[in-house]
Amino acid sequence: MSDSFQTDFAPQTPLESNTPERRFSPPPPVRRRRVSPWLSWAVRPVDSLKVLVIPLVLYFNWQLLPWSKDYPNPFGAFFLLSHPVPDSPPDDPRYAKGYYDLLFIAYYIVFFSLVRQLITINLCRPIARYFGIRKEGKLDRFGEQGYAFIYFAVMGAWGYRIMGQLPTWWYRTEYFWIDYPHWDMKPELKRYYLMQMSYWIQQLLVLVLGLEKPRKDYAELVAHHMVTIWLVGWSYLVNLTLIGNAVYMSMDIPDSFLAFSKLLNYMRMERAKIVSFAVFVVVWTYFRHILNFYILWSVWFEYGLTPDSSKIWIWADGTYLNWWMRYQVFAPLLLLQLLNLFWYYLILRIAVRAIATSEADDVRSDDEDDGDDDDDKAKKE
Repeated sequence: MSDSFQTDFAPQTPLESNTPERRFSPPPPVRRRRVSPWLSWAVRPVDSLKVLVIPLVLYFNWQLLPWSKDYPNPFGAFFLLSHPVPDSPPDDPRYAKGYYDLLFIAYYIVFFSLVRQLITINLCRPIARYFGIRKEGKLDRFGEQGYAFIYFAVMGAWGYRIMGQLPTWWYRTEYFWIDYPHWDMKPELKRYYLMQMSYWIQQLLVLVLGLEKPRKDYAELVAHHMVTIWLVGWSYLVNLTLIGNAVYMSMDIPDSFLAFSKLLNYMRMERAKIVSFAVFVVVWTYFRHILNFYILWSVWFEYGLTPDSSKIWIWADGTYLNWWMRYQVFAPLLLLQLLNLFWYYLILRIAVRAIATSEADDVRSDDEDDGDDDDDKAKKE
C-alpha cells in the first residue's frame, strides 16, 4: 500500500487529456524477469503443471501395483491430507499435524504459482484490454489485483464456512483457550490452514524474486508476509488453529473488497469505485481493527482460561501455553495490527481528501508511466 496504495485509486487517464487512445495497436509482449531454471515453475504455467503432474502420476501408478493395498501410498502426502487420528470416527474424521504436511505445503506452493499465472495472464489480461488498458505495467497490476480478489474472496468465504463449524463462531474468543490443546483438526480446517501457508510462502517468493514490480511499500509488504507466515506456522505448531482461523478471516474478507475497488478503478468505473471504496473502508475498519483488537484483548485477558493441565510446555502432549507463550502469541498479532494501522492511516487520508477536494482523484498513479517507453516506440513506428 503506502503511496502506491493511495494512487491505485487515481483516474487511469489524465484529466482533460487530448491524447487519442490507440485502440487497434497490438498489445506489448509480456515481459518476465529471468529466473533460474530450477525456479521456472514460479513464472511459467507449463513448468508448474509439469511439477504438479509428477506426484499425481506416481500416485496412480502406485495404486496399480499388486502390493498397493498392503502399504500406504507414499505420494498421496503431496496433495492429500496426512496424519489422520486413528481412533477418530469415520463420520467425523480428525487430523493431527506431522512432517508430511511439509510435502503438502510444497506442492501447493507450486499449485498457487500455476493458478496465479493462469489468472493474471489468461483471465485478467483479456479483461483489462477489453476496458482499454494497454500499458504493460497496468496490465500487470490489473492481473495482480484480479488474482488477489479471487483468492481472498474464496478464502474469506471458506474461512467463514469453517468458523461456522467451530465453537469460536463469530469471535467467541473464550473458546480460543477453553479445552486447549486443539490438536485434532477437522479435515477442512487442516486443508484450509496448510493452503493458507502455501499461498503466503508463494507470495513471499514473488516479492523476493522480483516477479512483480516493487511498490513503494515493498518493505512493509515483506514485513507483512513474514509476520503472516510466522503467525500461521507458529499457531499451527502450538495447536492454536482456532485463533488462526479467526485472524485469517479478519484479513481475507477486507482484502477482497480492497482488490475489487482497485479493479473498478483500473476499469474507469468511477461511481462504482467510489461506492466500493466506501464499503471497503467500513469492512476494513470492522474486520482489521475492531475484531483484531478484540482478538488482542482475548490473548491478554482470556489467556487464563487455558486448562491448568495445558499451562506447561510438553511437546509430546501438544501443550505449549506456559506463562511466556502469552507474549509470543501477542507480539506478532500486535505487529500485524501496527502494519494495519499504518495502512488504515493511508486509507483514511484518501477518504478525507476525496470528501474535502475534487482534486483528490487527479493524482497520477505510480503505474501511469509504466510502459510509456513501449508506447513511445510504438508511436514512432
